[in-house]
Amino acid sequence: MGAPAADSKLIDSFKMHVATIESADLEQLHALSVSVGWPLRSEDLQFLRECGHGYVARDDIGRLTGSAMWFPHGDDFATIGMVITSPRLQTNGTARWLMDHVLSDCRGRHLRLNATRPARRLYHSLGFQPLRTIYQCQGIVHLSTESLSPAEQSAVRRLEGEDFPAVAELDARAFGISRVALIGKLFAQAKSYGLFRDGRLHAFALCRPFGRGHVIGPVVADSDADAIAVIRQHVAAHENQFLRLDTPAETGPFATFLLQSGLTVFDTVLAMSRQGKGGADVVPGTNLYGLASHALG
Repeated sequence: MGAPAADSKLIDSFKMHVATIESADLEQLHALSVSVGWPLRSEDLQFLRECGHGYVARDDIGRLTGSAMWFPHGDDFATIGMVITSPRLQTNGTARWLMDHVLSDCRGRHLRLNATRPARRLYHSLGFQPLRTIYQCQGIVHLSTESLSPAEQSAVRRLEGEDFPAVAELDARAFGISRVALIGKLFAQAKSYGLFRDGRLHAFALCRPFGRGHVIGPVVADSDADAIAVIRQHVAAHENQFLRLDTPAETGPFATFLLQSGLTVFDTVLAMSRQGKGGADVVPGTNLYGLASHALG
């Protein structure tokens, strides 16, 4: 990887210093995210800090000017997120400097991230390769007139604690690697529905408070129809409220259902990956219909 990243960096006429993200003031971290238009709540940021590790950049008078985080899943894989640079410093190398620290921590791991348009050149220069487009769908939702069949209605139910092992196993197959610790944290704060056939879980969707309202995700299903069956429960529960769902589905019945329910495409990010040492790359499956978040994958 080369020489270790420096602990300070001269930007224009002032010097910035790196510190752990755990040491950052939560209000300052929230203000930094708002400065780039990310509608994260303080509670969302604290949850991310509890799930991962990272760094912030501070100037000489203590203002936060950037952040970057990584979220481990086992010893060989991590996602990267919360890479933010103050708008006035976005061309001065701050993001690259913070990413150098993150990549040093993650040496040897397979990595995955979701890149905004301005950040794609940076990630490409760091060896990340494109995987697929992720569509950020959001809006004030309403339930479409199409209803579930009697068979689907009987197959979908609220998930309880005893269902968690099946949820974690299904998520691991869809995400490409087990992330049981993260799914456990999400499951504890989410309202969740699953679709069962012959006593076996075939689809699930978690929904929790996030940003401007609630986010649905992760969503895992064997088919578009199964994915629709589990998320429509959340749409019905949040009628005339703000929902968000980040999905790789561009076309097909699932994408159509989102549109008809008021979840229109607001923005896109590019899922990218960088292969670590040994073994095959970790790639998501076609049955991953909804992300937990951009940072967590």
